[in-house]
Amino acid sequence: MRPAFSVVFLTTLCGAAQGLLLALVVVQCLAASGSVPAPAAAFYIAGAAAAVVLGALGLLASFFHLGHPERAWRAVAMWRTSWLSRECLALPAFLALAFLYGCGHLLGWPAGAVLVLGLLAVLAAAVLFVCTSMIYACLRFLQEWASPLTMVNFVLLGCASGCTLATLAAACFAPGLTGLMAVWACVLTAAGLVSRLASLVRNARLHPKSTLQSATGIRSDKIRQVSRGFTASAFNTREFFHGKTPGTVQTVKYGFLLGAFVVPFVLLASSLPQAYAAAGPMSGLIVLLAVAFLIQYAGLVAERWFFFTEARHPQNLYYQRAA
Repeated sequence: MRPAFSVVFLTTLCGAAQGLLLALVVVQCLAASGSVPAPAAAFYIAGAAAAVVLGALGLLASFFHLGHPERAWRAVAMWRTSWLSRECLALPAFLALAFLYGCGHLLGWPAGAVLVLGLLAVLAAAVLFVCTSMIYACLRFLQEWASPLTMVNFVLLGCASGCTLATLAAACFAPGLTGLMAVWACVLTAAGLVSRLASLVRNARLHPKSTLQSATGIRSDKIRQVSRGFTASAFNTREFFHGKTPGTVQTVKYGFLLGAFVVPFVLLASSLPQAYAAAGPMSGLIVLLAVAFLIQYAGLVAERWFFFTEARHPQNLYYQRAA
């Protein structure tokens, strides 16, 4: 498939926002139970603000994927049957609840009410993860996507990047939590690497279910394709094939494995001694965590690009091959 960068940024930005909000609410639940020291309100306010900004940027990016942005409101019309329509409803709901959650901490609302808002935002984030991933996992004719690993990867990669950003927020506003958040980010990053490697191994073993024989109904073994059907570029040749060389695709694959998983994990792990020893915000630690998040996000952009390119649309058996 041809990657659409509007969708690449939509899914990666919103995934990080969802993971960040989930981390904030988990911390608040632990603080309420006395398991961890209660962080300053600035930790929640800054985190919620970052989640809203990231989600809003993802929503803005999605408009560039529309042929007629002025008709965007119609995207919700098929919510009974379309995962895309459900995503269009879940994302604004998540943003609204994340905004109210941050406002609750900023304005000093009762802790119980703010926690309820946070739990509702977590529910909205979970629904959004399901809707976004099912847009692709429900397409049975694209074997690379039609797997439970698609949803697992969307959830783990979003939570990993969000938790890395939450670690940065802790270093700035709640130094006592930085070590714990860094451990969570390492665990989620490692889990994301395992699940993504599992999907790569699975997809490498797939074989096309369609052939020239099954497409034409001609059972001869000597069928030879001499034309792709078009003498010039057309929708079928533009939208269902990425047009990149196998070498480029392989380079991107190894690049995202390093950028999204290996390098951030090493940086997060290397921050642990300083994180646990820090008595207050430290500029060196903050810079290290900021670099870890930026590298991880760049790796996730490459991962999502690869996610689209590795999906082999059956129509390419005809339109992308010529003798």
